[in-house]
Amino acid sequence: MSDPASPRRVLELLLQGISDGRWNDLADLYAEDAVVEQPFAPTPPRRLEGREAIRAHLAAAAQGPLRLEASNLVVHDTADPEVVIGEFDYDGRVTTTGHTFRVANIQVLRVRDGRIVSSRDYHDHLALAAAAGRLQALASSVGSAPSGS
Repeated sequence: MSDPASPRRVLELLLQGISDGRWNDLADLYAEDAVVEQPFAPTPPRRLEGREAIRAHLAAAAQGPLRLEASNLVVHDTADPEVVIGEFDYDGRVTTTGHTFRVANIQVLRVRDGRIVSSRDYHDHLALAAAAGRLQALASSVGSAPSGS
């Protein structure tokens, strides 16, 4: 790429792709060896390593009943020219019930040569599970998870 996309632009492309439901295209925004961390995810995977793992994760999300549209985006540029922070909401709809909801999100992206090389995603996973009608199943799976560090 002779004119790589800025971190801000890559964040905007990512959120627009999610909003448009273009899940199959999103993995192409990531570097081949990208790492995505979801520190607050209540169940694994909390860390995805490599574009193909990210692609599989996104393909699974595409099969779910949630349709998400990013709104209220606030972008914070940082002293590091590769890093951008996005605060935004997902305005969502459950396709099976028509139920609508809003959840808050923060993503911290490191973009190099126009590709996401790392991302730390702070989504409201419990609100997303509740919207999809999976909160009880989630509580059961978390309750049966082995303890440890």
